[in-house]
Amino acid sequence: MSSSKFLLALTATLLATTASATSAEYFNRIASFPVALNNPDAEEGVENSAEIINASEDGMTLVYSNALLGGIGFVDITDPTAPKAGGFVTLEGGPTSVTFIGGKVLVTVDTTEDFTAPKGYLAVIDQASKAVEVTCELGGQPDAIAKNMDGSLIAISMENQRDEDLNDGALPQLPSGNITFFDVAEGSVDCATMRVTELAGVADFAGEDAEPEYTDFNSLDELVVTLQENNHIVVLNGKTGEIINDFSAGTVDLDGIDATEDGKLSFTESQPGRKREPDAVQWLDENRIITANEGDYEGGSRGFTIFHKDGTELYESGVSMEYIAAQLGHYPEGRSDAKGVEPEGMEVGTFGDTRFIFVNQERSSLVAVYKDTGDVPEYWQSLPSGVGPEGALAIPSRNLYVTANETDLSPDGAAPAHVMIYELAEGEPAYPTIMSDLDADAKPIGWAALSGAVGDAEKPGILYAVSDSVFAEAAIYEIDATAKPARIVKKTVITRNGAPAQKLDLEGITLDGEGGFWLASEGDTGDLTPHALFHVNADGEIEDEIAFPAALLAHEIRSGSEGIAAIGEGDDMTLWIAIQREWKNDEKGFVKLVSYNPASEEWGAVRYPLEAPAEGAWVGLSEITVHGDFAYIVERDNQIAANAQLKAIYRVPVSELVSAPLDGELPVVSKELVRDLVPDLMAFNGYVVDKVESLAIDSTGTGYVITDNDGVDDSSGETFFWSIGAL
Repeated sequence: MSSSKFLLALTATLLATTASATSAEYFNRIASFPVALNNPDAEEGVENSAEIINASEDGMTLVYSNALLGGIGFVDITDPTAPKAGGFVTLEGGPTSVTFIGGKVLVTVDTTEDFTAPKGYLAVIDQASKAVEVTCELGGQPDAIAKNMDGSLIAISMENQRDEDLNDGALPQLPSGNITFFDVAEGSVDCATMRVTELAGVADFAGEDAEPEYTDFNSLDELVVTLQENNHIVVLNGKTGEIINDFSAGTVDLDGIDATEDGKLSFTESQPGRKREPDAVQWLDENRIITANEGDYEGGSRGFTIFHKDGTELYESGVSMEYIAAQLGHYPEGRSDAKGVEPEGMEVGTFGDTRFIFVNQERSSLVAVYKDTGDVPEYWQSLPSGVGPEGALAIPSRNLYVTANETDLSPDGAAPAHVMIYELAEGEPAYPTIMSDLDADAKPIGWAALSGAVGDAEKPGILYAVSDSVFAEAAIYEIDATAKPARIVKKTVITRNGAPAQKLDLEGITLDGEGGFWLASEGDTGDLTPHALFHVNADGEIEDEIAFPAALLAHEIRSGSEGIAAIGEGDDMTLWIAIQREWKNDEKGFVKLVSYNPASEEWGAVRYPLEAPAEGAWVGLSEITVHGDFAYIVERDNQIAANAQLKAIYRVPVSELVSAPLDGELPVVSKELVRDLVPDLMAFNGYVVDKVESLAIDSTGTGYVITDNDGVDDSSGETFFWSIGAL
């Protein structure tokens, strides 16, 4: 199939799988558990994490490794929609992997202090008492642990990882790694049954320094192991430890990718002969294996591959997951020059008669879900995850899928680490709520960071949105909100003198009444980005640039324009700009709504009273739009997840928008609460995101709210788009 035909088919699949279906089953997120609940006494500002995750045999308890705090956490999912903290067990060292056998938790723990002398041990912990009952020294640094189908055998990949600061992390760096086996009886491990299969000399590349990563058993007690840095795959007999087969993971010719970190989403570049360097690996059946090709120093093919265990390549996903991520607004442009979406964790689970493949994408914070057909996998849906999903767990007996998200940004005021739970059920997928079409070249219309929106004056359900400074090229996106999910059907790049305009941080858009738009740009004088208004025509060409007046700029701070709305037409048009936070001459708790008349070039303002922020937070404005007799304003705090308290829509009577001179006493407008948006955000069953940034009202009076995902950097990438009905 040609590239363009493949992409058209892919988009058709995306649209079909997100359309209404009466008999299909999809996974939807039903709960999120912040792992900090398991260690509330941890020092404030210390990073938390959830890495590898597993479940008790009855599927009622989760356990995850947390190397950052040196222990394992338990989560009670008796009611999966309301997970509860189940306690934390502190260990000596950093746990790397976990599994359950019977009522015991088996944990591999790294105690290495010197890369040339790696150390670690296996701990057996009683689930009920949380007591460590057995420890077995491993003679090296462990990575992943796997159990066979009947729980009588475990295998540990002893990575003996290299020092990445030594010689730029290049291989070889001895000692080499191996696979260590133990027998298990009645859930307990007999340390005396330990046996080792050396992997040195197996791989073609740096074979003397094998670094095994993920491993998995099939029903024949055959073990598959990835040697990520060596770009190699090994299959062993789990009972005897004998190597059955080994083969190179090979290379992929990547065409039509974004390979340059330049603030643009342009899928026009190539990487020929890219090493796969697989990380996670799973058996699909007794003969087929599937790898997540995350890559390391010399590779990363941005997708997944299915091999026969004899080494025959059966399927390669190529760039398809990158394009899906771009259409969902999750493409991590900041990783374009590295490994793109970076598939890392992986799981396979059979739910009823359907075998699903789950591919966790570390950098896009998505899980791509496929149906195994025995031949070419069928893309089914994508799931939103927390930041950096690594652990992947299917619990078919309870129709559940679980991710453990290793990245914790809470010390910087962003999202904390979470465990997220999804359920397979009949109905429709809840995510995405907005996605893009392909462009004229059959490439995804890449987008992210929607920061302001306005409804078309005549066409019901048609909106226009802008993106902020996350991209080097500012743009206007046309959205069809009548589709489900809403669809971005067109992207118009803002230009100045025929070239993409620079130094724009667009936060607001409104109609000019003549087919064009007025745009509000949030300035940053230190970055030479002006606080300004821009008048563009329908083609995005800048026709006029209006800098803020000196009377405003004398008191500027970084947090400026966050929305723009028009009242009136022609020479009677007045533009109203919502200023996000108090500037230097504002009384605390009040921000300006600034007015500008394009015909008379007159500026003015009124004062808007803010809600009081919680301790350590600030409150500001995110949007302004006018409909009928009211100006509707989005007011929010800067908090996320459990700390988020204020995300709301208020309205101000248009009759009170009577501006006064900037250098005089500014009148204070009254406001009325229209809608608390926190319950809306909680209904997505993740954590409450911080940036509700757009409110658009279409020609029928229907309101639409959009969140800003910050372009996936320091964000889960989730964008929520929903209707709040008639206003």
